[in-house]
Amino acid sequence: MKINYPDGRIFDKPSQPSLDNSSAKKKLIFGDRGMTLEEEINESNKYYRSHELAVIYKKPTPIQIVKVDYPKRSRAVIKEAYFRQASTTDYNGVYNGYYVDFEAKETKNKNTFPLKNFHQHQIDHLKLCQKQGGICFVIIKYVLLNRYFIMPADNIFDHWDAQKNDGPKSIQLKDIVNCSIEIKPDYNPTLPYINAVQQLIESRKEKK
Repeated sequence: MKINYPDGRIFDKPSQPSLDNSSAKKKLIFGDRGMTLEEEINESNKYYRSHELAVIYKKPTPIQIVKVDYPKRSRAVIKEAYFRQASTTDYNGVYNGYYVDFEAKETKNKNTFPLKNFHQHQIDHLKLCQKQGGICFVIIKYVLLNRYFIMPADNIFDHWDAQKNDGPKSIQLKDIVNCSIEIKPDYNPTLPYINAVQQLIESRKEKK
């Protein structure tokens, strides 16, 4: 199926390799190995919901279907579609009475995180949510280093605004380490990021 962005660019969804039973078991046992960040977060969210710790979901992206084929009368195949609007952030929900909204990003760089991974509408959205009291952040995964960071939205804003004033176009790993909460992949949940969210909440209380 071909899906297009609102400006006409074609969206190329990365192909997902098929897994046999042994591969699936390895993923279950070793957590992050071979899994994308999205898969790790989705599995973690299932755990949090099943244990009534948090209710957080990946946001659906509205799609406008423009071309459908009917190879069989009982089955339709979507051939072309467009994203109706630019997406905001990847995930939102509720934890312990707090609204949570965050973006998930991966990079294969070892020392930097390019700011081009973000879009202005995502930054604007996070700023609006934070003004309403939401807990906003970005989960960054350094794929080759197998390191994960919860970076508070305020720190993303600082780097984003600086680059528009001839500042660096990327964030150094050392800067992310200094201002973020590093988390380690685990078994259940696969990515225990809620612990870091609780730290962000406590930090906010201390500032008041």
